[in-house]
Amino acid sequence: MWDGPFYRVRRQGYEICFVAGEGEDLDEVCGIDMWVTFPDGQRWSGSVVTLDEARRVMDHRQATGECLDGRYYYGWDNLLVRHPGIPAMTEVIDHLVATGAYRSALRPIGREDDGDED
Repeated sequence: MWDGPFYRVRRQGYEICFVAGEGEDLDEVCGIDMWVTFPDGQRWSGSVVTLDEARRVMDHRQATGECLDGRYYYGWDNLLVRHPGIPAMTEVIDHLVATGAYRSALRPIGREDDGDED
């Protein structure tokens, strides 16, 4: 559901908050920032990127000379997924939470501040 600039997916035991761009087609999103919040306030963040989007960025950097002519792509909390769209990305995040692998795939960003309205 939309909540201002955020698209929130509520699950039993956690919530996923995606930072979508205005007018962005949620079924076609190829790169998006997100975080997972648990009932105790702990939050874990990541940038979800499709393989095709990573290739597009690397091709652009090859043309501009960035990142050793596009020979690498990195991010501390990048999560590569095969398929675009919030539904496909949510399925991956649900799996990460269910298996506990979110602790390796995402970055801990601490507890949600009571005064912070996401």
